[in-house]
Amino acid sequence: MTDSHPARTPPLLEVAGLTKSFFGVRVLHGIGYSLRAGEALGLVGENGSGKSTTMNILGGVHQPDGGAMLLDSAPYAPAGPGEAIRAGIAFIHQELNLFPNLTIEENLFIDGFPRRSRLIPLIDRAAIRRRTEDLLAQVNLDLKPGTPVARLSQGERQLVEIAKALGRSPKVIIFDEPTTSLTRREVDRLFAIIARLKARGIGIIYISHALEDVMTVCDHVTVLRDGALAGGGRRQDLSVPAIIAMMVGRSIDTVFPPRTVRPRAEEALVVEDLSQPGVAEAISFSIRAGEVLGLAGLMGSGRSELARMIFGLDRFARGRISVAGRPLENPTPITAMEAGIAFLTEDRRSEGLLMGFSVAENMVLTSLPAVAGALGLVDGRKVVDTAVSMARTVHLSTEKVSDTLVKHLSGGNQQKVVIGKWLLRQPAVFILDEPTRGIDVGAKQEVYRIINQLVERGSAVLLISSEIEELIGLSDRILTLCRGELTGGFERSPGPGPGFDREAIMTAATGVAVARTRTGTRDVA
Repeated sequence: MTDSHPARTPPLLEVAGLTKSFFGVRVLHGIGYSLRAGEALGLVGENGSGKSTTMNILGGVHQPDGGAMLLDSAPYAPAGPGEAIRAGIAFIHQELNLFPNLTIEENLFIDGFPRRSRLIPLIDRAAIRRRTEDLLAQVNLDLKPGTPVARLSQGERQLVEIAKALGRSPKVIIFDEPTTSLTRREVDRLFAIIARLKARGIGIIYISHALEDVMTVCDHVTVLRDGALAGGGRRQDLSVPAIIAMMVGRSIDTVFPPRTVRPRAEEALVVEDLSQPGVAEAISFSIRAGEVLGLAGLMGSGRSELARMIFGLDRFARGRISVAGRPLENPTPITAMEAGIAFLTEDRRSEGLLMGFSVAENMVLTSLPAVAGALGLVDGRKVVDTAVSMARTVHLSTEKVSDTLVKHLSGGNQQKVVIGKWLLRQPAVFILDEPTRGIDVGAKQEVYRIINQLVERGSAVLLISSEIEELIGLSDRILTLCRGELTGGFERSPGPGPGFDREAIMTAATGVAVARTRTGTRDVA
C-alpha cells in the first residue's frame, strides 16, 4: 500500500491488502489506504467499485478474506458491528438509523439506557437529558432532548445521528453520502461540524458522488475502480477531472454530450399564470419541442412543487396549462400522462419505484395496456420482452429483468429503470426532477445521453437540478425560481465557452437581484 501522507505520526487507521469474495466472485483486490487523526479521507468511485464492501468490513458487517487492518497501531479485526462500535468506529449511513416515533434522547440511548443504580433497574431520565443536551451542544443543535425525531428536518436528523456517534467516543466517523438530501445551508453546517470533529482529532472517512464536496472537506482522496485501488493522493495535488478519469478508467474530455439538434419552433408545453398561495405566484413559461429548459433555485424555492402541479399531483388555485396546443384542464396524473407528460420524481425510492418488485414489473408500470393480451390481461412474455428491450436502451447493468428486484440495484440503475418506465410512453414533455441525485459519474453520463436522445427525437425536457454545472451543461435556456416566483431567464449564448453567466444565475436564484430578460415568447420577470 502506498501512503500519500507525509512522514509524521503513525496513522490512526491503516488498511493493507484487503481482499473479499462473495460466492466465488472477487469484489476487492488488495485495497489499501490510511487515515490520520484529525484528517478527512475522501473515498470515491462508481457504484460497484468496492466502497460499500470496504466500509462494511471496517464496520464489522463482513470479514475480509485477506489483508490486515490496524487501529491506533493495534491489530483490528471486528467480528461484528458491535465490536467495531466499541473499538471506536462510527458509521453515519445515507439512510439514517433513527426512529421517527421516538424522541431525540430516546434515539441517542436506544442501545443502552443508563440506570439509576446497578441494583435498581430504573432508567435515569435526568442523566439521559443532561447527556443529550451536552451531545446536541457539540453539534450546535438547539433542540430540546424530548423533541420527537419526526418533527426534525433531514439536516437536523443527521446532526442527531452525529451526536449519537459522539456519545460512543469514536476515533473514526464514516460519512456515507451525507449531503444527498440536505439544503445548501444544512450542507454548510455539516461541513462546519466535520471541521470541528477533525480539530478534536477524530478521523473522517467521507464517501460521496459529489466530488466538489469531497474537494472541500477532505485532505486526501482514495479512488476505487472495480474493487481495486485506482489512484489518489493529497487533495491539492488532484483535480475533479483527474479523479473522474481514475473512477471510470478513461479521460472524460466532455462531461456533457454535444447537442446535435436545435429546438423546434412549436411549443410543446405552455404554462400561464400558474399560482398557488404560498407555493407559486403567477408563473408563466413555455418549452419548445426538442428543447431542454433548466429550472434553477435553492431548496424551498418551489421547483418540485411546480413540477408536481404541472403533472397533476398537487392542485393549483389558478392558471392554464397546454400540451402541444391542447388545454390540460385541472390535470391529474392520468390526464397528464394521456396528454404526453412524463414525470421523474426526485424521490425515486419512495415515489418512483416499487422496491419489492422486479425490474420488469417496474418497467411496464406506466404502459400496462401495451403489454396486455387480447382479453386485456397482462401478457408475461410481452412484459419481459418489453423490459429487456428497454433495459438495453438505457444500458441497465442487468438483463435478468424478471429475477432482479429493483431494491437490489445500485442508485444509478434504479434511476435507469424509472427513466425507462417513462420512455416506453414516448413522452412529448419529460419533467426530470433531480435526475442525477445520488448516482455515480458513469450513471450520470448515461442520464445525460438519454436527455440528448429525448430532445433529438423532439421531446421537450424540463430539467430541475441543484447542480448549476449540470443545468449549464445541458440546458438551452435556464429559468430561476425563488420563493415561488420566477426571478430570471437566461438563454445560452452561441460560440465556445459555458454559454451562461453562472454568477448571474446564482444571483437571480437567491433573489438578491432580478434578472430581466426575454425567454422564448414570454417575459418571466
